[in-house]
Amino acid sequence: MSKASTPAPSGAKTPAHITASTLIPTMPDTIETIPAEPGSLHEMILQQLDDDQAQDVVSIPLEGKSSIADHMVIASGRSTRQVAAMAQKLAEKIKHRGEPSPRVEGLPAADWVLIDAGDVVVHLFRPEVRGFYNLERMWGFGEEPDAKRKMGSA
Repeated sequence: MSKASTPAPSGAKTPAHITASTLIPTMPDTIETIPAEPGSLHEMILQQLDDDQAQDVVSIPLEGKSSIADHMVIASGRSTRQVAAMAQKLAEKIKHRGEPSPRVEGLPAADWVLIDAGDVVVHLFRPEVRGFYNLERMWGFGEEPDAKRKMGSA
């Protein structure tokens, strides 16, 4: 599906024939589940997203690729309400852990919320918006399949 036929994510309604499953490619079963370092901020974020029932949580290691962070975590919520709630809860949990206050962008609309927690950057999406931007493909371009890691049970 070309981007031209994909609806703009800014509040536009998705046509009935387009579903989240057609917009979001499924991650191959060959991607390994590799746990985060115990006690790390990365592990705490992944655990909180699991507790909040985030969908399709993917962690992409950025170390050696980018100076912006060591990990990028991408996850989906079922609705703007769930995305906003997950983002707020995650930001509070990061603060209570003693980390510097994370920068949160996109919370009012909650279609795509970015949480910059320093070593870990978290992107929370509604499924349609996630499929439109397809960050996994952008950051995984040219890599072997085991370079990305799908977290949680599949």
